[in-house]
Amino acid sequence: MKRQGRAALFDVDGTLADTNHLHVVTWWEAFRQAGHDVTMHDIHHAVGLGSDDLIAHLLGEDRDKDQDEQLSAAHTALYGTYFARLPALPGASALLHTLHDRGWRIVLATSAGGPELTALRRAIDADDVIAGIASADDVEAGKPAPDPVHQALEIAEVEPQNAVFVGDTVWDMQAGARAGVHTVALLSGGIPRADLEEAGAAAVYDHPADLLRQLDDSVVARMEKSTEARTE
Repeated sequence: MKRQGRAALFDVDGTLADTNHLHVVTWWEAFRQAGHDVTMHDIHHAVGLGSDDLIAHLLGEDRDKDQDEQLSAAHTALYGTYFARLPALPGASALLHTLHDRGWRIVLATSAGGPELTALRRAIDADDVIAGIASADDVEAGKPAPDPVHQALEIAEVEPQNAVFVGDTVWDMQAGARAGVHTVALLSGGIPRADLEEAGAAAVYDHPADLLRQLDDSVVARMEKSTEARTE
């Protein structure tokens, strides 16, 4: 039985935390150490995929898969050196708190887990309004499959039409579209607007603070009016 109300589902890296380029550099170094020449441009466009999918996307299915665990571990170790100083994006905490105050149930949908997720939550500083987290450990397939968004919907206990998913990559937009939720993209992850719109973004904003400034003219406000009308 789904509850009445609305849910705002959020990706984290590149959407609430300014971390995409840290992932690019640390993945680049992990690949370099393993003898692979992968461009930062290609890595950037793969960020947002889970580790296994990212490696497969960049190295192909005919790669030496015995290296996958080593590559993932190297990236984790390199990226882990930044855990104590991961930066939130402008307006991230304020956006989550404002949505919560407006009656939205906040759920994160991320491929991060363990100490990385702890560091990201510390950076975002909004644990008091986050109702739950759908992580890569909770689903069989990561983005662009809809599984993470479906899991976030289960946590929020709302129907897809009553949820908005905010992300920064084409993988986020594809996952949200396949799950049947409203999709909003942010440019803060460095992906071009046209790519995000082609992947299914209904609206695009610069960063969390930009979405917060325009909240009353956004899909968020339209959904609020729609759900309020249905309950009258």
